[in-house]
Amino acid sequence: MTLLLLEALGALLLFVLIVWWTMFAGRKRGEPPSDNLSQPSSQQDDPPR
Repeated sequence: MTLLLLEALGALLLFVLIVWWTMFAGRKRGEPPSDNLSQPSSQQDDPPR
């Protein structure tokens, strides 16, 4: 029984470490700004010409 609990705890710890790594191991200054955010919404709906 103790071995099952230790194994479950190890799996949970591994899962938490993987989630932590994927959340906080990105770019140091974040994502680059998107050009789409600076345009008004009416221009985004028009098809390109």
